[in-house]
Amino acid sequence: MTNTKSKAIINANVFDGKNVIGKKTVVFSGGVITSILNGLPADIDDVIDGAGCTLLPGLIDAHVHTSVEFLKDALKFGITTELEMMGGFTSKGRESQLIGVTGAADVRSAGMGLTAPGGHPDELIPKGDGIPEFVLKEMEKMSEEEKAIFLAAHQAQKEEEELSADVTSLNGAIDFVRRQVNNGADYFKIMIEEGTVMNAPGLPVIETPVLKAAVEEAHKLGKIAIAHVLTAKAAKTAVEIGVDGLAHLFIDRPDWTQDLIESIVNKGIFVTPCLVLNSSIIGNSACHVAHDERVENKLNEDWKMTMCSCFNTFPEGSMEDNFNNVKDLHDAGVDILVGTDVSVPMPHLGGLAHGVSVHHEMQLLVEAGLSPIEALRSATSVTSKRFNLSDRGLIAEGMRADLLLVKGDPTVNISDSLSIMGIWKEGESYHS
Repeated sequence: MTNTKSKAIINANVFDGKNVIGKKTVVFSGGVITSILNGLPADIDDVIDGAGCTLLPGLIDAHVHTSVEFLKDALKFGITTELEMMGGFTSKGRESQLIGVTGAADVRSAGMGLTAPGGHPDELIPKGDGIPEFVLKEMEKMSEEEKAIFLAAHQAQKEEEELSADVTSLNGAIDFVRRQVNNGADYFKIMIEEGTVMNAPGLPVIETPVLKAAVEEAHKLGKIAIAHVLTAKAAKTAVEIGVDGLAHLFIDRPDWTQDLIESIVNKGIFVTPCLVLNSSIIGNSACHVAHDERVENKLNEDWKMTMCSCFNTFPEGSMEDNFNNVKDLHDAGVDILVGTDVSVPMPHLGGLAHGVSVHHEMQLLVEAGLSPIEALRSATSVTSKRFNLSDRGLIAEGMRADLLLVKGDPTVNISDSLSIMGIWKEGESYHS
């Protein structure tokens, strides 16, 4: 039940998701922000002094693969919403898996992404019979009831896939889109990945006309379509077939990059760079982030080990190219969103962890040339706008009371976003 007690955060410098609006009193009750004032009303049940702090909207990770446990990990770092780019947390999935769950980030999902049989991300999943090892590990933490729900969902999905039409055909792909939407997918995702950057060249990819038909079907059903791309060539295909967003940044920088950027601008496409992922693919770990004193005690050993590892599948790549690509996109007017592509704690998927990688991503965006305020917008109002999440991403009257209070001023020094003093999701406190 939503807490109806009125609370007020006073004396904090407020970043409202778009701009710094100065020291304000933010009042919330019943899970929503009720007023933003200069003074303090008389009838407040609970007053939180935010002197020396900055109040931000709850942060949004625009690219994850998650679980109930990971949603809880995300909230510890002030990420109040995760957007799943392949997985089971569609509206149907949320109804069966999240009833009664507290202390977890909110979630939206694409359901399953459209990919060729044996296509990406198949190369990343440890082979073996039945359920992958990392999933079994997660299941160990579940109650018997949670386990039964999860296994039933897994079985239903398997049966559905076996009975469905070939997704590489026009009719099969359209049918696939409809099934995701019927399952309550909030948006739709396709894979354009031939594998070079993943050190798995020759991965099968669905033919472009079929992908185009799938995107058009998603649009007919009122859903935005997002493409997994990791190269400029794949991004060019995604633009041509009419996607709304790129779930990654192209890691290379060919001499026709400016033309590609121009076409992204002209089509109004957003980009979620996932620089944390590209950095890991190039061979960089995030060990320095894992061992930050503000982070260490919130990560278990598996996640620390994962953060201190990396994909390392494309060491010839360069972060300078990535930073230049982001900066050029941003300067051209493209909406940049904060996303991480974090999934499970395994060394070959290293450099990432739920929650903390959002803060690391903002640091990398600033390194690429965005201002701290622009990076914060990318984790709040820009993402909520592009994913039609009209009730969050802003500190304004009537919005969800998803709030993050941090010591210092991340609008000047982005690293201060990790100095967490308080977290509220729909007005409920989850002080970390």
